[in-house]
Amino acid sequence: MKEIKPAARIAEVSEYYFSVKLKEIAQMNARGENVINLGIGSPDLPPSEITVETLAENARKADSHGYQPYIGIPELREAFAGWYGKWYSVELDPASEILPLIGSKEGVMHITLAFINEGDGVLVPDPGYPTYTSVSKLAGAKIYRYALDENRNWEPDFDALEKADANGEISLEKTRLMWCNYPNMPTGANASMELFEKLVAFGKKHNIIICHDNPYSFILNDKPMSILSVPGSREICIELNSMSKAHNMPGWRIGMLATNAQFLQWILRVKSNMDSGMFRPMQLAAVAALKAPREWYDGMNAVYAKRKALATAIMEEIGATVSGNQVGLFLWGKVESEAKEICDRILYQAKVFLTPGFIFGENGRKYVRISLCCNEEKLQQALDRIKAVKK
Repeated sequence: MKEIKPAARIAEVSEYYFSVKLKEIAQMNARGENVINLGIGSPDLPPSEITVETLAENARKADSHGYQPYIGIPELREAFAGWYGKWYSVELDPASEILPLIGSKEGVMHITLAFINEGDGVLVPDPGYPTYTSVSKLAGAKIYRYALDENRNWEPDFDALEKADANGEISLEKTRLMWCNYPNMPTGANASMELFEKLVAFGKKHNIIICHDNPYSFILNDKPMSILSVPGSREICIELNSMSKAHNMPGWRIGMLATNAQFLQWILRVKSNMDSGMFRPMQLAAVAALKAPREWYDGMNAVYAKRKALATAIMEEIGATVSGNQVGLFLWGKVESEAKEICDRILYQAKVFLTPGFIFGENGRKYVRISLCCNEEKLQQALDRIKAVKK
């Protein structure tokens, strides 16, 4: 029998860092080491009561368990449209410009397969969400990493991109997609209308689709923003959004994308061949969640603000410096030496898991990320453990 080998594309990607590390942490916990996990951005707070009640009520109905439309039920699309209108001041057509997704991470794959041919260029941020790179590699794309720098408030350097194109280091002509993410993960840099306008102009100039990933805009952020608020942006932009973070529903896998009707139809061709519609009671529960008042977001952010203070103390304890204007679900701190060495030492000595920034790109090597998805008691324990091993 001949040796069986995987597809060549598998050689281009490795197992997701957190998948590997969480298995190691599970083994440590099995040995009784009781690791405190400050790595994963999985909200530990529950969804609103009405969200859970709506799920339970509809799950009991005998006619709720069949296949659902690939484009989501009308009630959910209308709820997403209402949510965008209320909070982002963006008017969307629920029938043709909104596509519910089984998680926005899956949407990254749908978009990539809809627009990328083998050899096409994709611009991905460094540091940035690793999935942008791995999915692009699986599609056979050529990766062009663009640097984000703290001195530029973690925004793209468009002049540097133009220069790299002129020098032949990258080809903007062959580039089809540009991934961006504000409020930014992992750096916590916030969005601005000026930045969004520059992104839209850059996309139009070079005929590059701007893919904006927007799941963090309600976390510790007074003014949620959408790139689709820029006039004419829908011609060249796709925005992903999610219920995982702002509504405490990560395991529910409910996301969405918004764009022009033609882009949406092309993406739907991919999605309809990869998955089916979400469980109807979950969609109706999401409708309820999207109607949350300002008080819901304020209450959640009051909790995160207290956690952020403790996370800041942990950063100070490990010698990291933190900019004061970060928003989102994480805290990003700069260290003097390689962050991986620091994080490994803290994991094995203090039994606290922090995320080293190298997993987000070369420009993250001297940064550490702390998740705010851990209660104050655990954060205080983590701080105490780190202090203890330093003595």
